[in-house]
Amino acid sequence: MSFQDLLYCPVWVFSTAVLALVVRLQRRARWDPKTCPVRLTGKTAIVTGANTGIGKFIALDLARRGARVILACRSEARGTAALNEIKQISGNADVHLRLVDVSSMESVRGFAKRIIEEEKALHILVNNAGVSGLPRQITKDGFEASFATNHLGPFLLTNLLLDLIKRSAPARIVTVSSANHWRGQVDFSHFHGENLYYSMDRVYNHTKLHNIICTNELARRLQDTGVTANSVHPGVVMTEVMRHYSFWVRYLFNIAGVLFLKSPEEGAVSTIYCAVSEELEGVTGKYFDSDCSLVLPSPLARDTALAVKDFEICERLTSKL
Repeated sequence: MSFQDLLYCPVWVFSTAVLALVVRLQRRARWDPKTCPVRLTGKTAIVTGANTGIGKFIALDLARRGARVILACRSEARGTAALNEIKQISGNADVHLRLVDVSSMESVRGFAKRIIEEEKALHILVNNAGVSGLPRQITKDGFEASFATNHLGPFLLTNLLLDLIKRSAPARIVTVSSANHWRGQVDFSHFHGENLYYSMDRVYNHTKLHNIICTNELARRLQDTGVTANSVHPGVVMTEVMRHYSFWVRYLFNIAGVLFLKSPEEGAVSTIYCAVSEELEGVTGKYFDSDCSLVLPSPLARDTALAVKDFEICERLTSKL
């Protein structure tokens, strides 16, 4: 039987369809944002990377709950399009666009300065913006581009806004990480682009491990402040995160995505859960899976001594810029 004959074999087609259905049913989160009654009237939220994908649906949900939502985006054109769409769908006019490039420490500092000057409070910060598959690049700050975008930029942004967040307590910080962190490694020379191997998602995996490590240390430092910090895996989602990969990788990813992967709306659920769920009030320093379940991250992510060292190194690197 040729490969073409196999594609048209009724048994193969039926079994593939059944498998796809089972996977789609299993990927549904146990928590449904549509059934969560939490309102956010009078609350302010920032979502980075909110112009597309998961970030846009997170921002839309927060807007539907009545929050003042700030879309932190790099592209003005795409950010404006998302802004208008979210306002129209949610009926919430208190949605705003602020430009920031999280890979640039100068841009992050400018954004944070404006937020501190303009906003009286900040109750929810969602660090969602991220990239995968970037070729080797060094930013003008001297950082490897993927590390700057996925970790050091969000790290700096969170720390610059921390006083405002603490004054707004109870408040929540949610960082979008990935189950890929299990394949990540910690080598602090990576921050400057050294000793890195650029194959598929290896660099991305390292950055996502640092996300969890530093979020856990941040949570420890925020004990008794009324501010919680958690990290979350959104699942394998059909978003633009693959845009830097080769055509064939993107092609295969998109084919698989039709049957097996989450939509951006589905991928936003676990992050929304961490941001608004009543049952997570006071829960901090934890890692949640794509089905909104509390799970253990990798052993490296749970190493408290490593967390202290990682956090202090990131503080030193970003405080100089």
